[in-house]
Amino acid sequence: MPETRTIASSLGGYLRTRRALVSPADVGLPPTGRRRVPGLRREEVAELVGLSTDYYVRLEQGRADRPSAEVLDALARALQLSAAERAHLYDLARPRRGAASRTEAAVRPALRQVVQAIPSTPALIMNDRNDVLAWNPLAAALIADFPQLRPHERNMARRIFLDPDARQVHPDWDEAARSTVGMLRMAAGRRPNDPALVRLIGELSLGSPAFRTLWATHYVHEKTHGPKRFRHPVVGEVALRYETFQAPGTAHQLLVVYTAAPGSPAEEALTFLGMLTRA
Repeated sequence: MPETRTIASSLGGYLRTRRALVSPADVGLPPTGRRRVPGLRREEVAELVGLSTDYYVRLEQGRADRPSAEVLDALARALQLSAAERAHLYDLARPRRGAASRTEAAVRPALRQVVQAIPSTPALIMNDRNDVLAWNPLAAALIADFPQLRPHERNMARRIFLDPDARQVHPDWDEAARSTVGMLRMAAGRRPNDPALVRLIGELSLGSPAFRTLWATHYVHEKTHGPKRFRHPVVGEVALRYETFQAPGTAHQLLVVYTAAPGSPAEEALTFLGMLTRA
């Protein structure tokens, strides 16, 4: 299994990956002919940020201690980072002292009741390790038979990368895989010493070449909202949208609710599945 600090993306690795994605033209620099590597050179990033090249090199080599907020904000602008990518940069560069090393594994009974009380659309609670902690009957009917799975198997990253039927269940597998890796990257930045996260990423790295390839991109993703498709053996493909809500008073527990457009085939499919779950 990889070492913890290898699994949690280092600041240097993240900076190198991100500057390779930004062309000189993207930041208004003149072309300089053929380049050996894609993206910006170290000295170009340093110039954009207002740093010496030596200091920026020390940042990429992990030899600069806790860069200031001003430096990190300037790096985020120069590398054109999104809000999630900027947050990840801060996590890597300025780890919070005393931060919890693991994610809560239990759901408050009242939160579990909230999920169960959602009658007509799939809903679940997951953490940023992708552990599914609570679900309603429609989520179990559509996504996976969570009650029949062992606790460690109730993890969407394992379902995506290690389940041989994953591409059948998830018609949008490529996007689902990329966003799942992005969530794990953000979690690793927040909690590089979380033992369960270390074990999970090690297991996925050993078991899935696709995961290893995506992990090497340093892509980060914060689950918020968007389209999601599932394929069910009885009702076929179901096109939904999801919205994500941070569960109050918990560490990185998310309520995810999937909804169908009114009058759509997906709504009819969910209605039929709901009838089956009550039969």
